[in-house]
Amino acid sequence: MTNNPNCKQCPSAINSVFSTITPEENTFIELEKTCSNYKRGDVIYREGSRINGVFCIYSGILKIYKTGSDGKEQIVAFAKEGNIMGYRSVLSHEPACTTAQAIEDALICYIPASVIFDLIKTNGNFALSLMQLICNELNQANSYIKDIAQKTVRERLAEVLLMLETNFGTNDEGFLNITLTREELANIVGTATESVIRLLSEFKSEGVIIVSRKFIKLNNRVFLKKLSKSFN
Repeated sequence: MTNNPNCKQCPSAINSVFSTITPEENTFIELEKTCSNYKRGDVIYREGSRINGVFCIYSGILKIYKTGSDGKEQIVAFAKEGNIMGYRSVLSHEPACTTAQAIEDALICYIPASVIFDLIKTNGNFALSLMQLICNELNQANSYIKDIAQKTVRERLAEVLLMLETNFGTNDEGFLNITLTREELANIVGTATESVIRLLSEFKSEGVIIVSRKFIKLNNRVFLKKLSKSFN
């Protein structure tokens, strides 16, 4: 456990579903929530477990994945500052359908399910924000299914690299702010680790990316957008 940071001081509060809460509701949450520090590699919750509240990320990055019958991970999403996890299981009263694991040291606040249901019943704007979040997640899932069916591995890797830059930004030297193992990249793309290693080597030799250990810089975004067939 750690000292609970106040929701009002959260740097991502304005972009969170909790941006709609009133001062009184904020006080209620502060009284009920608990916060914990997690190290890289720590599991916050596991697939199949019962979740009795939602997890709100104050700092750090998590990977959200499902595990196949062969034990292989399939990363379906990432979570960062301001994101909440576990809300679908809370709303549906079902076990967690994914596992959440820290890939960066993280500070995460846990808010009991009873608090979330009270907010849904009394704050229409909060309920609407939660519904929009669910719809956005469904849209992302549909897009992923379409990509798996219609795009090559090379195209999907290009799209993943662009997504990582959009979601996590770059440092002063232009390298992605998120570092992933080659296996984790393969788990996002949905292919073998060897294929990702080969394709990254191709991108590097073509001057599309610059690689320094686990760090990656996108050197030719126009090429990657064209390859991924992205028009954003």
